[in-house]
Amino acid sequence: MSKKRIAVFIGVAAIIAALGGTGYYFREEIKGLLPLNQASHAEDRVYVEKLSTIMNPLSGTSNRYNGVVETQDTYEVNVDTSRTISKIEVKEGDEVEEGQMLVTYDTSDVKLQVQQADLEVENINNDIENYKKQMETLIKEREKAAESEKFSYTTQIQTVENSIAQRKFDLESKQLEIAKLKTQMGNAFVKSKVAGVVKEINEKGTDSNGNSVPFMKILQTGEYRIKGSIDEQNIWTISEGQPVVIRSRVEATKTWQGVITKVDTENTKPSSGNSGGFGMGSSDGNSQMATKYPFYIDLSSTEGLILGQHVYIELDQGQEEVKEGIWLYGSYIIQDEGEPYVWVSGNKEKLEKRFVELGEYDEGMDQYQVLSGLTLEDFLTWPMPGLYEGVTTVRHVEEVDYSSPLYQQEPTEFPEDGKIEEIIWNEGAEGTEFETEPEVAQ
Repeated sequence: MSKKRIAVFIGVAAIIAALGGTGYYFREEIKGLLPLNQASHAEDRVYVEKLSTIMNPLSGTSNRYNGVVETQDTYEVNVDTSRTISKIEVKEGDEVEEGQMLVTYDTSDVKLQVQQADLEVENINNDIENYKKQMETLIKEREKAAESEKFSYTTQIQTVENSIAQRKFDLESKQLEIAKLKTQMGNAFVKSKVAGVVKEINEKGTDSNGNSVPFMKILQTGEYRIKGSIDEQNIWTISEGQPVVIRSRVEATKTWQGVITKVDTENTKPSSGNSGGFGMGSSDGNSQMATKYPFYIDLSSTEGLILGQHVYIELDQGQEEVKEGIWLYGSYIIQDEGEPYVWVSGNKEKLEKRFVELGEYDEGMDQYQVLSGLTLEDFLTWPMPGLYEGVTTVRHVEEVDYSSPLYQQEPTEFPEDGKIEEIIWNEGAEGTEFETEPEVAQ
């Protein structure tokens, strides 16, 4: 959406609400939409708004979404699923340092296994010693035996040697097993390899849909970025490379500048409530179950931001540009033959024309600099068809009677030949005179 369209939207927002869906017509764009009867009616009321409020870019008419400060990188912590966890040493939201313990394993079973293995090693060593003594005895007996019996002794000695070799192999295997168990006991803790903040802990190791997820995620301390969320009905309003303004939820005047670097349409999740949008970006009753898409913003500066801080995200429409003096949206100004004027609430809360002197024009925001004729304390209304001087002005929309003749204007029908007659009305003492002159419709 262009800045100019946003500016027009801001200019007519109050009138859209006041018309209650009956429609409105742009005087400068569509000619011939004039009132059928301009006579004064006591029941006519028109809503006016303070100029300082109209000029306020934070009046709620700009796109705004919820966001949170996170780090560029997320450290994933996985655990040994074959082991029993004794204690989770941290909780979500905790700040952790590099090397800090996150998870403690239950080592009671491992200790029992080591004790059992130590006993088996002792038994193996005893067996080896017994075999050695048995072999020494056989060797001595073979030396005393007759030649015919020596072969039998030799065979027995070889059998004992084989048994010794087997038990030595068993001993090495068991010692390796003990070493692994002791290493496992020494690794009874899972430690963080980075400094950051614990974002989430998934003890089951799966999400709500049964998909595998890391046991723990830690937002790594470092360069920050903003993660926003937008629903499917409003995703068309943002795009990669689009500049945005990040605004503090606590101090509305505190802002940061950024650029949307990614709109993630792959990792979606259903929304059970408000999408986090405000103004034009807010969700309505039809978007309660709309799909939400994450998007990410890189910042030009992160000074003053805190990891995990919640912020507002606004599309950058020049609202942070500070202009001196009074700047009014062009849709409020009627350019009548070089004599621009606006409709203001005058004496006794009655509507009157106020001629103004214009200066520079900001095409991007569709704003005119008003050099004279208005103050920030004046109350204005949007120049809808049918307005006349003397209409009672009110400052609450609820006071407007939409059934009054002022709000029952009918547009002039366009002839089939594409030509319309521009209606020129001259206010006289005895009523309104109408003149027409042909004009080709644009």
